Amino acid sequence: MKDKVMNGLLSVAGTMQTQRHLAAVKNAFTSLLPIIIIGSFCTLFSNVICNTTPGYFSLANIPGLSFLGKLNPMFTAANYGTMNFIAIGIVILIAMELGEHYGISDKALPVVALGAYISLCAFTASGKAADGSVVTVANVLSREFTNAQGLFVGMFTSLAATEIYCRLVNSGKLDIHMPDSVPSNVARSFTILFPSLITILIVSAFGMVFEIITGMTLFHAITAFIQKPLANVLTSFPGYVTLVFITTVLWTFGIHGTQATKAVYEPILLAAFAENEAAYAAGTAIPNIISTPFMSCFSTVTGAGITGGLIIAIMLFSKRGDYRAIAKLAIPCAFFNINEPLTFGLPIVMNPILAIPFMIAPAVSATFAYLMTNIGFCGRMVVNAPWTTPPGLMAFLCSGGNVGAALTQIICILLAFLIYIPFVLAANKQQVETAE
Repeated sequence: MKDKVMNGLLSVAGTMQTQRHLAAVKNAFTSLLPIIIIGSFCTLFSNVICNTTPGYFSLANIPGLSFLGKLNPMFTAANYGTMNFIAIGIVILIAMELGEHYGISDKALPVVALGAYISLCAFTASGKAADGSVVTVANVLSREFTNAQGLFVGMFTSLAATEIYCRLVNSGKLDIHMPDSVPSNVARSFTILFPSLITILIVSAFGMVFEIITGMTLFHAITAFIQKPLANVLTSFPGYVTLVFITTVLWTFGIHGTQATKAVYEPILLAAFAENEAAYAAGTAIPNIISTPFMSCFSTVTGAGITGGLIIAIMLFSKRGDYRAIAKLAIPCAFFNINEPLTFGLPIVMNPILAIPFMIAPAVSATFAYLMTNIGFCGRMVVNAPWTTPPGLMAFLCSGGNVGAALTQIICILLAFLIYIPFVLAANKQQVETAE
């Protein structure tokens, strides 16, 4: 039974890591991370450094530093150019990643995928004028199609368009052959002309037929029936803790659980973060507790399993020379949230004694952080700091400078330390019994 369960988990995780569509989504979000970090830090700088609102704590309100307020338009514009176009970026990056799997590197491919996605979007936007009347503007693209709200539809559209395009191109049946005297780049443009045309028209026609039949646009249907229900599950406390537990279970079998499940949770948690970031920039209430930086701060701090707590427990209570030697080597890595020296060096992988606290600690940490956030002690996450940011500083930055968040993150590591202690003591006893 144990072998069957293990083989089943390995099979599922292996499929998630190698399946071409999931791999394309995961790699695309990884490539988009620098843009997200830039956008979120621009929001932080705009609020903490350049905000000149009377009574608001920022450097610009300190006497003699008011000139910093003049930099605000720069950070605001940079934030708009990044965070409000992440759906567009993900469409382009997924097309590039999936096209590479098929051996196609046409520069036109991401543009075709983007054209297919735009064909599913509405080209009018409505809003209230100053007098209260409703005004409809034509030939514009609402930001719901370009920011995090459009991530799910963008993902599906990009995957579908790339599949169609690559299959048509690789079939060779639609090629237009030009004379040898024609430059290769020009000849290639004619070769992909019909595949590009057919790809965009198929997606556009599907969207049109879907709306005729259902009376609802494909974009809003996917948002309402797929994106929102999944978001309600993963951003709820039970759903999130289950996700964290699954990732650590995979880790104990030697599979990078965070990466293996990233294609599933990243679009949802990133959208939740984008809502927080937009609310923070607008000065309104932060809506979500659980988001991408929440996971970084309270579920994977010092590495998956919160192994910083394990290092402290080993250094204080372990009598095993091998454990202490590896823990010493792992300290600098844990400071930057890297824990492979422990997971594969002790090891934690396939080690029942250490695997148990490895799975428990992140769930306990997430529970504590959720409660602290809910009661207002820990600030909600509004900045997506790099995952290698040291503990304490990471939560401080991600919360927009909230000291309670930094303290909560440190306490989470101490909670993990307490959880690991009895298992480190058990490992001491295991070594004695093995020696005998």
